[in-house]
Amino acid sequence: MIPAVVYAIPAFVLLVVVEALSYRFLPDDDERGYEVRDTVTSMSMGAGSQIIGLPWKAVTVLVYAALFTVSPWHLSPASGWTWVLLFFAEDLAYYAFHRAHHRVRVLWASHVVHHSSVRFNLSTALRQSWTPMTTLPFWMPLALLGIPPWMILLEQSVSLIYQFFLHTERVDKLWRPVERVFNTPSHHRVHHGSNNVYLDRNYGGILIVWDRLLGTFEPEGERVVYGLTKNIGTYNPLRVAFHEYAAAWRDVRAARRWRDRAGYLFGPPGWSPRAEG
Repeated sequence: MIPAVVYAIPAFVLLVVVEALSYRFLPDDDERGYEVRDTVTSMSMGAGSQIIGLPWKAVTVLVYAALFTVSPWHLSPASGWTWVLLFFAEDLAYYAFHRAHHRVRVLWASHVVHHSSVRFNLSTALRQSWTPMTTLPFWMPLALLGIPPWMILLEQSVSLIYQFFLHTERVDKLWRPVERVFNTPSHHRVHHGSNNVYLDRNYGGILIVWDRLLGTFEPEGERVVYGLTKNIGTYNPLRVAFHEYAAAWRDVRAARRWRDRAGYLFGPPGWSPRAEG
């Protein structure tokens, strides 16, 4: 099965062009807009993620199918309640995936790609990881619940398409009830911020309610500074894709104790051994 998001790629590219032109003809001094090298890098990362992701999707389908087969019940796609359950279960799975990929360094090494731009525009949404293998476990429980694999894949694509539109500075805060329930460009700008107050906040996919319930929500206040706390300063797609894996490997090799090696891999980004007394 070809993910639905693949069919949306031409629309993504067109909207990137439209947004870039909007900065050309309607500039805003408070917004960073586009930079050619940055945009080319984001597009390259997106293309690479699709090339790698398509064969990996076959593995994903096989795993989901195996779990669906052993599930004690199979939910019917003809039932509206199955779709309601899928919507909330998939969004919660995305929250768990997203939070883990910010709090465990070996997972962050994959996800950091998406945060590596110092700009925030629709092309940033396309700056995706080339190592999608870390995502699989977080959606496996949905297949065990008896949700057909094709439905899981479809809802994942719906979520990704929705999130594409969150990557913009051109949309201000929306109607308050919408901001209360749904992830919005304002909430997602916070998520991409390197400001201390914004770090590890607003992990939601379509909904923002999980962040509100689980204590990871932060409203947009002070001006967002995009990028990483230590920016990598490169437009080379290979370095963007693998720089954090290389940094983690250097730390593991330099560590003298096994618990420190484990900390560098499974602790949060920025973890280091406490100074010895």
